[in-house]
Amino acid sequence: MGKRISEERKAAYYIGGMISILGAILFLSLFVTVAMNIGNHSFDPKSAFVRAFTGFFLIIVGRIISTIGARGLAGSGVVLDPEKARDELEPYSRMAGGMVKDALDEADINLGGKSEKVIMVRCLACSKLNEEDSKFCQECGQKI
Repeated sequence: MGKRISEERKAAYYIGGMISILGAILFLSLFVTVAMNIGNHSFDPKSAFVRAFTGFFLIIVGRIISTIGARGLAGSGVVLDPEKARDELEPYSRMAGGMVKDALDEADINLGGKSEKVIMVRCLACSKLNEEDSKFCQECGQKI
């Protein structure tokens, strides 16, 4: 699989998202229905609450399907196979690493590059480390 996500996983991701959106619409319809029927004594809220619970259930199911589609069965923890999980999560790991690299580059922070060698000189009197070009100890003032 490697760097590509299969069409089946993409389809599962988008279908899960659509199911979640449908669930959210059904869930939010409870509030609209109740608001429109304030003061209506003949209003029976039973169907609105059934619709809201169905919507809530669809939100959860949609998120599960979407997560499995995005991460794969092993990557989402449905199948316990670390090797396969690593392969399925590789595109997301690479993406996250790329975003971190972009942020570090923008902040001009270099974590993995070669660092300059710094030479320090130890004071014979107090053992304090001083910079290479120091003539006197920064701690005790003795000549180096």
